[in-house]
Order: sequence, then structure tokens, then C-alpha cells
Amino acid sequence: MEPEVSVSTPQDRGWTPDSGEGLHYGSFANSLASLTHQAPERITPRQAKIAVAVLCYINLINYMERYTIAGVLLNLQKFFDISDSTAALLQTVFICSFLLLAPLFGYLGDRYNRKYLMIGGLSVWLVTAAASSLVTESLFWLLMLLRAMVGIGEASYSAIAPTIIGDLFTGAQRSVVICIFYIFIPIGSGLGYITGAGMAALTGDWRWALRITPIMGVVGLVLLVFLCPNPPRGAAETNGEGVAGQSSYKEDIKYLLRNKSYVWSTLGVTATTFLTGAMAFWMPTFLSRARIAQNLRPPCVKEPCNATDSYIFGAVTVVTGILGGCLGTGLSRWLRDKVPNVDPMICAAGLLGSAPCLFVVIFVASANIPTTYVFIFLGELLISLNWAVMADILLYVVVPTRRATAEALQISVGHLLGDAGSPYLVGVISDAVSRSDPTSHIWSFQSLKYSLLVCPLVGVLGGVFFSVAALYITEDKKAALRLVEAEDSQPYQGPSPEPALELSTQKK
Repeated sequence: MEPEVSVSTPQDRGWTPDSGEGLHYGSFANSLASLTHQAPERITPRQAKIAVAVLCYINLINYMERYTIAGVLLNLQKFFDISDSTAALLQTVFICSFLLLAPLFGYLGDRYNRKYLMIGGLSVWLVTAAASSLVTESLFWLLMLLRAMVGIGEASYSAIAPTIIGDLFTGAQRSVVICIFYIFIPIGSGLGYITGAGMAALTGDWRWALRITPIMGVVGLVLLVFLCPNPPRGAAETNGEGVAGQSSYKEDIKYLLRNKSYVWSTLGVTATTFLTGAMAFWMPTFLSRARIAQNLRPPCVKEPCNATDSYIFGAVTVVTGILGGCLGTGLSRWLRDKVPNVDPMICAAGLLGSAPCLFVVIFVASANIPTTYVFIFLGELLISLNWAVMADILLYVVVPTRRATAEALQISVGHLLGDAGSPYLVGVISDAVSRSDPTSHIWSFQSLKYSLLVCPLVGVLGGVFFSVAALYITEDKKAALRLVEAEDSQPYQGPSPEPALELSTQKK
């Protein structure tokens, strides 16, 4: 049972939007009154459920768009006549812009109206994603630029949306809702392969694959405008009242760096994104080359190329995402009372268990495609245990007024050291190995095979990181709860000193 605590809002202290009282982030805040802290919205359970449905839908199309290019990668390489490493740059520039902008949106998300920030970011995403489909074969650099700009919209959404869910639900209910939200990552990724390859096959032009998600995104934008609230920060833990935090960005960073379970789980998330980013980008192409190496399919000499493996891999990703996400959350809820640090242990077990499956995938693909898909299924199922659990960890070890910053920093570190470079690294290794015999289709497969070996090795490292996080998570969760429960303006002084976080409370 979550404790009930009444925390005063700015309105309880006589604050009005025009007075400037309670704004502690510089004069810039006073010039953006429409974006600053609003009167607390009283959210009904029905409104909260509708809001989650909208956020899940947008999360779905975000990840569909992200992996549409992977579904038509063979066509794209033929169209632009580019190598593996150059093709991988499309994912790298997108992720780099995503991770560089995430801290900015995290900072703004802890201080200004989160709904407006998401609307602005999603609008940029829609325009740039649609424009990507208009690029001609002589303007590959423009496609890279537009892919980088798509990252603006995803940075705003990914850093902010989970914090809104965290302020609408708490306890076991929050775990379930977070599970549903994060299940749409693999569902969207899988549908990205399927719809991308399907649209390319249906129209005969891979660029139509990039137009389906912007169309769906317009619907998401309208739903976001009319159906998604901006709840007070910490509303779920304080009966809707909210928590008024007063701290600088520097203090926020210090607080997070002293939070050991947050730091170690962020390293685990980084390993997970490295692994999944590389596998998601290259696996359909790897499987297609494996079929060619076995003489099961002729080499693709003209687009559209055979998209069978994009369809199958996409379907496997959807199914394993749903099953793995539900299984991970179910294990967490079942064992949490018995094993307080069960969440990072689930994440560690998922990554460590997936490593041998991925080794089998890499080495069996040249001999037996059906067996390869069986182990892809098992590996993705184990990795998918982590998606919702990783997000839930952050929400309960970090205080509400710093969650957007924590989400943003985790996104930045996770993508900077994870999938921003992993597809490109795999492509570079593949290009280097293939130079031994650049005209051989068999050697083209072998080069990608050897380059993918880096993925399960990083997965093992991620399992170690989550195991270390398990040592600290129980105490860090209690420390975060005590800060929210504080009955005066002084921060809790635990074993590790915390920077000032003022929580204005009022007894009733």
C-alpha cells in the first residue's frame, strides 16, 4: 500500500501565473508563462486511461517510424548505391540528434508544461519524417539531415511521456501501465519492418514506406492535443496535489549521480540499447544474406528486393515483445514482496540468458534458417523481459520533480554509448572484413556474421551492470519515497547526502 501524503501546490501558497512566485529557473521562465507550472489538473481514472491509450499509440508510431528504414534497407542501399557503414549512418545521425536533445527536453519537462513540449516535438517529427520520403538518389546527405531532425520529436516524447504516466499511476497499477506502454516498443519496431517492407512491395517504391507513419502521426497529434492532460508532478504519490521542487539543474545531476541504482541501471539500459539497436538494424539483412549464402535465394540486383525476412523478423519482434513484456512485469509483481531487488535481477537474467541464444543465431544462420528463427525468438523474448521493468526502476528510485531529467539523461547515455554507434560499428567491421573478397556473396554474409559477434558480448556486460544495481536498489527506493513523504522543507538526510530538494507540505 502506497502511503498517502498531502503536499501543497503553488496555489496553496497564493501563487498565480502572473506573479512569478515559485519560479526559480531564471527570468526566461517568466517570459513563458503559458509553459510554466499550471493549476493542478484533477484527473479522473477514465481520463488517465484515455491519456495512456494516446501515449501508447504515439509510442507505437514512433518506433514504427524508427525501424521502417531497417525493413527496406536492401532497397535503400540499391537506390543510393551505398555500403553497409554508410547505410548505418542513417540510424547513427538519428540517434545522435535524439540523445543530444533529450537533456534539453528533460530540463524543460521538469519545469514547464509537458503536453505543450510533446505537441511541439511531435509536429517537427511529422514534417521531417514525411519530407524524408521525397529525397532523390543524388541527395543522400539530405536524407541524413532529415533523419537527424526526426530525432527532435522523439527526444521530446521519449523523455517526457513516461513521467506523465508516473504522475497518473502508482504502485502495482503503475507497473502494469508502464508494461503496456513499453510493450509498444517491440510492437512498433516489428510493425515498422512489416509495414515498411509491405508498402515497398505494394507500391514498388521504398519511399512510400516512409509516408505511412507521418499519416498515422497526424491522428496521434490531434489525440494528444485534446485527450492528454498535464498532471501535477508527483500527483500519483500525493493524492493529486503534486510536489513543488526547487532545485537547479546542477543539483539535479548531482542527485542522480549519487543514486547508485540509477547509475548502474542506466549502464544496463545502455548495454541493452547497444545490443537491440545493432540486431534490429542488421538482422533482416543478415538473414537475407544467409539465404543467399545457402543458395536459397538469388542475390538482389534491382529493387524491390525480397522482403520475406523483414516480415518474419517483424512478426517475431511483435510477439516476443508482448510475451516478454507481460512476463517481465508479471514476475516483478509476483516476486517484489518476496525479493525487494527483483527488478534489476530480472533485467540481468534477461540479458545473460539472451547471450547464448544470439551466439547460436549468428553461427547457425549459414546452415538452417528455421532453427535460426527459433533462437531469435528465444533471445528476443529474454531481452523483452527488460523493457517495462527498466522503466519502472527509474520511476520509483527518482523523485517526481527530477524524473524527466533522469529519463533524458538515461536516454542520452543509453543512446550515445548504445545504438547511436552500434549499427555503424557493425557496419564498419563488416566492410573491413568483406574487403578480403568484396565480390563474393558468401563473404558478404560472413563479414556481417563476424561483426555481429560484438552484440552478445555487450549483452553479458549489461547483465553484470544490472546485477550491481540490485545491490543498491532497495535503499534508493526507500530514500526516494522518504523525500516525497517529507513533512517539512528540508531534504531527507540519508546515508548519502543529497542536494536540496524542497518539498512544501501542509498538514490537513
